[in-house]
Amino acid sequence: MSDPRNVAHNKKVTQEKHKHPEAAPVAKAPSPGEKEEAPGAEQGPSDHEKSVAVLSKLKEMEFHSRGNIETLAQLILTIEDELKQGEFSEAIGALYSAQDAFHAKIETLIEAYGAKCEQLKVPA
Repeated sequence: MSDPRNVAHNKKVTQEKHKHPEAAPVAKAPSPGEKEEAPGAEQGPSDHEKSVAVLSKLKEMEFHSRGNIETLAQLILTIEDELKQGEFSEAIGALYSAQDAFHAKIETLIEAYGAKCEQLKVPA
């Protein structure tokens, strides 16, 4: 389970980063004696690096999904056993089933995407 305060803080930090992006470095014009580099000479992250970043996000989603399943299971027990509010247990049970289905699908996707990342790995 994640602390709602942490989630709110992370959201605020993300929003602040989007509002105030750090100044991009200014490229200087080449002097008359310098050779101009060909376009595309600067290499950004490789497909492998980008794919690993995507895989990391998928794994993060899977982690949170597992936490959601645990939380929903606890809520079902609380509503049914402690609060005796059985009329809500079916709705939470449906959420539990949907989250469990999502979790199963994301696990399968992570496995397949992880294999793709291994294929993209540049031999050293």
